[in-house]
Amino acid sequence: MTAKESYMRLAIQMAKVTIGQTSPNPAVGCVVVKDGKVVGVGVHAKAGEAHAEVNALNQAGADAKGADLYVTLEPCSHVGKTPPCADLIIAKKIRNVFIASIDPNPLVAGEGIEKLRRAGINVEIGICEDDAITLNKYFFHFLKTKKPYVTLKTAVTFDGKTAASTGDSKWITSEAARSDVHQYRHKHDAILVGINTVIRDNPSLTTRLPQGGKNPIRIVLDTHLKISMDSNLLTDHEAPTMIVCGNKADPYKQEQIEKTGAKVKRMPQPDVQIRHLLEWLGEENIISLFVEGGSRVHGTFLESGNYQELIIYIAPKILADRMAFPAFDGTAKTLMAENKPVQFQSVEMVGPDLKVIATPVKCGGEEDVHGNR
Repeated sequence: MTAKESYMRLAIQMAKVTIGQTSPNPAVGCVVVKDGKVVGVGVHAKAGEAHAEVNALNQAGADAKGADLYVTLEPCSHVGKTPPCADLIIAKKIRNVFIASIDPNPLVAGEGIEKLRRAGINVEIGICEDDAITLNKYFFHFLKTKKPYVTLKTAVTFDGKTAASTGDSKWITSEAARSDVHQYRHKHDAILVGINTVIRDNPSLTTRLPQGGKNPIRIVLDTHLKISMDSNLLTDHEAPTMIVCGNKADPYKQEQIEKTGAKVKRMPQPDVQIRHLLEWLGEENIISLFVEGGSRVHGTFLESGNYQELIIYIAPKILADRMAFPAFDGTAKTLMAENKPVQFQSVEMVGPDLKVIATPVKCGGEEDVHGNR
């Protein structure tokens, strides 16, 4: 690993800690180096607050003059909630700027780089680029599609069941795996389940980590507004709650739900179309969505192709019950060729359980966040 890669990886590692708390902004890390020593580090901690470059340069102080700056994403060049970072870098007389990835935001998109170069600063792009793009995969996907990055999560027994035939599902996986899931809740803007999960489990859908965490917006697909007025989602006020229904749902029930402070979104069709749902969530500025099912909801997302990542926790347990609930409940398939292909990205042990991350196989001209077809 070169010195440049070492400093950039430090910036990336710092930025990873902020994933989930900067939305709708990207996670960004910055390192200022002078004479082979780190003199300033910074991250963008929260939307509306100082950017990573500002925090790192403030820490560097007078040492910033003539120093090198490493940043995971192209410095902004426009006035938003904060002044342009490119202008501050120029004012601090930084000598070299090393950028991992270009910002796809149309308000930036190369303008920050050009501004730095016009000021006589040497700019180098692409150090640890793949890692930097992965760091902000939610942000990049949202800018490209105007829809949230969708992660499907499920937990299954070794024979692929999510619940016994009675509906009992507590607990399939270990405490270690459940804690890992709460990390994902913290990192996503919103979490989604179907009404059957709400009726069966009465979940809170909050983030429960020892050190705390950010609660995602809670979304329930409830075509006919069957949710109980006593459900935790309507009574605990731990996080914003959105109930999505069809256009024939009872207006009086909608009024009662809205009195609790929850938001009801009535879709234009009798049932909820995933494509329209994601378009609406994009309009709500939700850039990442964590789907926890159940099996029918997962099947709908899978069959429509409206997901970017799949996480399956596999427990070392066997139900051996053909009536038990599967991970995905979709239309019947008569041929193996009708499968939905995925590509494994990683496999690891989490406690006694196996965690598998996969992505859908791209077809046609579709691209992933790296621009690969």
